[in-house]
Amino acid sequence: MTKRSDAGDTACPYRRTGHSPEPRVWLLESLTAREREVFLLLGTGQGNRELARELGIAERTVKAHIANIVAKLGQQTRTQAAIVSALAHGSLCTDPMCSRRLGQIPSQRRTPSVA
Repeated sequence: MTKRSDAGDTACPYRRTGHSPEPRVWLLESLTAREREVFLLLGTGQGNRELARELGIAERTVKAHIANIVAKLGQQTRTQAAIVSALAHGSLCTDPMCSRRLGQIPSQRRTPSVA
């Protein structure tokens, strides 16, 4: 039988479990420029074929990059690396117009009204 969490328990799940999907910065710095490019795209949820097409490389090369990324970030699966990618996007993306980089969801972006 499993123990259900108390309905009033508001402790942070990261703190409670001792696991956080956010990587330490130095781990991201260990990625090569091409691995960073693949890593950023990995967070979009696209499959290897789509990533290969987007990058103009072979699908086999994408798989090799992802295997390296998973190992360097200390993750166990591609899915875990994709989650880390989505969480780290704002830190790694260099596109000045990226709404994720600005910490906003596109639908929340509004031009200031002039009064």
